[in-house]
Amino acid sequence: MDKIIEQVKDYYGKQLQSTKSLQSSCCTVSPPPEVRSVLPYIADEIKEKFYGCGSPLPPLLRGMAVLDLGCGTGRDVYIASKLVGESGHVIGVDMTTEQIEIAKKYQEEQRKSFGYDNSNVTFHQGYIEDLKSIGIEDNSIDVVISNCVINLSPNKEQVFREIFRVLKPGGELYFSDIFADRRIPEELAIDPVLRCECLGGALYVEDFRRLMTKIGWADFRYTSVQGFDISSENIKRKIGFVTLTSRTVRAFKLEDLEDICEDYGQVAYYNGLIPGHTHFFDLDDHHRFFKDRPMLVCGNTASMLSNTRFAKVFKVTDRITHFGAFAGCGSDSSSSTSEAAQASSSCAPGCC
Repeated sequence: MDKIIEQVKDYYGKQLQSTKSLQSSCCTVSPPPEVRSVLPYIADEIKEKFYGCGSPLPPLLRGMAVLDLGCGTGRDVYIASKLVGESGHVIGVDMTTEQIEIAKKYQEEQRKSFGYDNSNVTFHQGYIEDLKSIGIEDNSIDVVISNCVINLSPNKEQVFREIFRVLKPGGELYFSDIFADRRIPEELAIDPVLRCECLGGALYVEDFRRLMTKIGWADFRYTSVQGFDISSENIKRKIGFVTLTSRTVRAFKLEDLEDICEDYGQVAYYNGLIPGHTHFFDLDDHHRFFKDRPMLVCGNTASMLSNTRFAKVFKVTDRITHFGAFAGCGSDSSSSTSEAAQASSSCAPGCC
């Protein structure tokens, strides 16, 4: 494990000079409008030496405490700094000296750029497997984000346990990473280039599901799944037999989630008040809520909308009567109470 950590530090601290130095097509996801609007305010060096694979910045962050795991040069930290506002706070954690130094170098410049009286960001050099050692307390964070970093960790279970520990009840993990359709063979998992290019350590999707369940997330959702292209022929020859995808994951720390989606006859209404999502909002890749349109939802989805920060923009009817498994979620759909319920649900892997 120590050898992998040192290889990653060297790769991202000394070998890579910019995103153009990467041998795999890492940055594949177009950021949402609210994120794009902040990017012009971010210093060029921060953006040029940032190596994420997605845009894991969810909406409704105003006033939140946000933690970025593997923050690198701080691009997502500073975007979140703008989105949480001066009343919120963003913490960035990274183990690579050269990366964290760049992030800290621009702290005052970014404060002025956003027009804040005081900086609302803090950077720590440390390990995402051990957040306690840098003072991140239990139940203290509203939203944890991470951008193509968790795959690099040699101890992913400990990373997710730490995330679960620091999140507040109802808090959200929202991260992007590279996933695989099978377990990566050991000889490829320890290959220095494959590991540092975010491929060797990619989690097998089913092992990820099992790990999340083990730690306490009975239900999580994919908000996007995109194909991942490898530009290097040398890397393709090594690992081209594996189907890799870039995925963004949403998971809430909620005690009442069940291992399959159950039907309680609940209905959700979206009020259209999420900035940038006036007409509809996508909770995940199979739940699109249109403004003021009633939608039958399972108990898990109802909890995600009513027991989190999203409660301010959703009205959800009470859980009263149980009607069996929600249509399309791991059980005979004939148990559903209505055709409308069947039409409303098409649960993705990780939902049940």
